[in-house]
Amino acid sequence: MLNRPVTLVVAAVVLALEGLTAVVLGGYAAVETVIGKPADVSSSIVVSAFGIGIGAALIWVAWGVLGAARWSRAPGVVTQIFALPVAVSLVQSAQTVPGVLLIVVALAGLVALLAPATTRAMIGD
Repeated sequence: MLNRPVTLVVAAVVLALEGLTAVVLGGYAAVETVIGKPADVSSSIVVSAFGIGIGAALIWVAWGVLGAARWSRAPGVVTQIFALPVAVSLVQSAQTVPGVLLIVVALAGLVALLAPATTRAMIGD
């Protein structure tokens, strides 16, 4: 698909950024598990693996969205919906900047995934 709608590209970029962030944070947790002194090593390993795994999955979904694969829309939308309560929780716990950034990114992703141009590209007329 050479003529991708802008909304499709925006949705893919949002998902890829979220995925990359999860991979980086999971990797950071893994490094801290190895070089630090975690209170619970097994929990730290699980959190690291979860972050890296979810991040890789989101990057895969972003790739699907960029290629207008029908299967990729639902996990993309669900991810954005789940990100909103996390963002609100961040704002309520005095982490305003990351919370507001996540709200903006999640809303942008949701709007881009549900835009009519994205629907036409993924499902057809």
